Amino acid sequence: MRLAKFLAHAGVASRRGAEQLIVAGRVTVDGGVVTDPARDVTDADAVAFDGEPVAGAEPRVVYALHKPAGVVSTASDTHGRRTVVELVPGERRLYPVGRLDADSTGLILLTNDGDLANRLTHPRYEVPKTYRATLAGPAITDRALKALREGVELDDGMTAPARVRRLTPHQLELTIHEGRNRQVRRMCEAVGRPVRQLVRVRFGPLELGDLRPGRARRLTGAELAALAAAAPDRPSGR
Repeated sequence: MRLAKFLAHAGVASRRGAEQLIVAGRVTVDGGVVTDPARDVTDADAVAFDGEPVAGAEPRVVYALHKPAGVVSTASDTHGRRTVVELVPGERRLYPVGRLDADSTGLILLTNDGDLANRLTHPRYEVPKTYRATLAGPAITDRALKALREGVELDDGMTAPARVRRLTPHQLELTIHEGRNRQVRRMCEAVGRPVRQLVRVRFGPLELGDLRPGRARRLTGAELAALAAAAPDRPSGR
């Protein structure tokens, strides 16, 4: 197994993050610094990160969490705010898969599988995410819906077309497969309807369902298989 993948499977970082750690000279194999992420290693090799031994791959787990408002989507926070990681019980070191901004709520995934997390958030896999947005201002117009469906111009470029469904005059369901910062909020602002409340209700094949705010559950084997199929290790070139 390549060293970067070994570190990702051991829960040290995502595969991309592991590659950066290796290039920075923070990883040793059998006592020697290795800077090539493609170096092959086995469980018999003594791998260490910053001098601390790295055990072989621990069991892969993924949790679904209903993130409440005010909780940040990071593993730690320098300002002392509560993080999504603190809401999932257990000893394993977990990382959030992507982010929801602090004011938004809904489904977020946490895992110790850095490789899977990277695939689920990488743009080339186009894993869809669905949000329910309650909007301020007048009722949403057909013109605004059309703009969202075709793509709107943001300060970091044109968005890809979104699937949009009007639920009420002031509430939309939007499905996107990009992962730009605060993208749904900025898209709605671009058509003149700021977001008052935003809830992520679906991530790939997984639904928020009746999971209560602040609660988490471990995914089943069938759900893990569905996630892996949504972002296969070797994409088919969609």
